Amino acid sequence: MTTIISVQRAVKRYSRGQQQIEVLHRLDLDVQSGEFLSLMGPSGSGKTTLLNLIAGLDRPTEGEITVAGERIDRLSGGRLAQWRARHIGFVFQFYNLLPVLTAQQNVEVPLLLTGLSSSQRRKNAGMALELVGLGDRAAHKPHELSGGQLQRVSIARAVVSDPTLLVCDEPTGDLDRENAEEILKLLQMLNRDRGKTIVMVTHDALAADHASRTLHLDKGRLVDQPLRSAA
Repeated sequence: MTTIISVQRAVKRYSRGQQQIEVLHRLDLDVQSGEFLSLMGPSGSGKTTLLNLIAGLDRPTEGEITVAGERIDRLSGGRLAQWRARHIGFVFQFYNLLPVLTAQQNVEVPLLLTGLSSSQRRKNAGMALELVGLGDRAAHKPHELSGGQLQRVSIARAVVSDPTLLVCDEPTGDLDRENAEEILKLLQMLNRDRGKTIVMVTHDALAADHASRTLHLDKGRLVDQPLRSAA
């Protein structure tokens, strides 16, 4: 397998008044192409900070972050935004859909940064909605959809540009167990059948059981690396 994510000696500090808060402490992590990795740990352990570094939403104070062959910690703001658009699909806990747009239009949003024609954007968005089982909900706006359907639209938006990596921040945190299970099975399908590399932050051990590997963070350090079998 190819290493798609390499985090080397990553340190992340934030300033709080005169105080420096170190959230990540010389952390090392490798993720292989096609892996489904779950990151677990208590609140404040650094899970989301690490996810944001991997996704190019933040930069390390020290260390190196290489994703898809690119040293993203070295990229300028403009080049980093272009890199994210090409390589990263985001799935958030609270969906982040635009309420005035239909499901189809929401899924099309990432494609507005490409050179695709409007007809090709519509076609690709329709295919992404079909992939997540919502082809018949394309014209519905967010207020007309259930929580599970909203997250499916969010996942369709994340995969519509065929990104290298899916980063998921508590993707089932706002769902009941039945809908959460359906979303996790969908992520497993994207990983297994579509070869998508997935990094997921979760507090939920049952969610983590759907990943092929689970790592635990505590106070900015990886404390162990137990393997879990995919459900």
